[in-house]
Amino acid sequence: MKALGIILAGGNSTRMKSLSDKRAISAMPVGCSYRAIDFALSNMTNSNIQTVAVLSQYNARSLNEHLISSKWWNFGRKQGGLFLFTPTVTADNSWWYRGTADAMWQNIDFLKKRHEPYVVITSGDCVCKIDLSPILDFHIQKQADITVVCTKAPEWDDISRFGTVKIDPDGLISEFEEKPMIAHSNIVSTGTYVIRRRKLIELLEQCNAEGRYNFVTDILIRYTGMKKIYGYMVDSYWSNIASVNSYFRTNMDFLKPEVREFFFGSEPKIYSKAQDLPPAKFNDGASVHDSLIGSGTIINSVVDHSVIFKNVFIGNNTVIKNSIVLNGAYIGDNVRVENCIVESNETLLSDTSYVGDDQIKIVVENNTRLGI
Repeated sequence: MKALGIILAGGNSTRMKSLSDKRAISAMPVGCSYRAIDFALSNMTNSNIQTVAVLSQYNARSLNEHLISSKWWNFGRKQGGLFLFTPTVTADNSWWYRGTADAMWQNIDFLKKRHEPYVVITSGDCVCKIDLSPILDFHIQKQADITVVCTKAPEWDDISRFGTVKIDPDGLISEFEEKPMIAHSNIVSTGTYVIRRRKLIELLEQCNAEGRYNFVTDILIRYTGMKKIYGYMVDSYWSNIASVNSYFRTNMDFLKPEVREFFFGSEPKIYSKAQDLPPAKFNDGASVHDSLIGSGTIINSVVDHSVIFKNVFIGNNTVIKNSIVLNGAYIGDNVRVENCIVESNETLLSDTSYVGDDQIKIVVENNTRLGI
């Protein structure tokens, strides 16, 4: 493909509450065995993009460990590869990334040294499977300055979290509103954009010179109506996980056979960093219904309509219902967990109960496992 990829993975969201206290949103576990960023990386490699830069900043350790090698996503090793950029203090600059445009501008030397004519920019916190090749063809055919990949907002989601657009019959974006209080369109930006590399360099340098740092507000919205900004509609599954409700709902969607088949049962594949773990173990007393169970997990009791990630232990006479249990959690005997997200490596003591009533409850206890 005649493009390089940039994945914006440095942001944080207060909508994630305590879930983002220990990791970047792009590093959130998804679908039992994956991280959110795996979907963006897989879309890149499946579209034959061999050079990808990931721009990380907030709580980046877990994300950086996940991206330690490019081999899991089969990026180019002699020409191209996977590059990880974090804010760097230099003689000319000591700022952290002040926005998405600033993050790219601080790494503009990378863009200037590349030879690919186009750039595909995407977010690391979206779950989707998109072939980027026809989008690039559309961009070239329309002679667009920027192409924005769009979709209809999920009916259950809060549309004020997104940028909404209006698209005319020829595909041009006539209006672009970022996180509107009252939305005038149900078509939203997926956070994926195509732009010519030299045009991106020009716009980033201009933004920096004017003290503007956000790609959406200071480039897309500012130049709507002035430059040829097109919208490309996709109708396949897409979800942004950057809120507690959306994260919970997205993981629960993987309990649906059609969603699992779309992502994991059909080509192209979704790739992730592999771990050598034993299969899940179901002891006497285990009863599992309508659930996903990760490798390395040991279950001794009831799991119903839940997603249990890797290396989880569930004790005797315990009930896990309509919940997500993240990697490495230990749940004791006689415990009830319902409508909850149990944080990774948490210990839930025996004879306790955790129930989310009106909203999903995030369980963070910080208990020690000594003596349990």
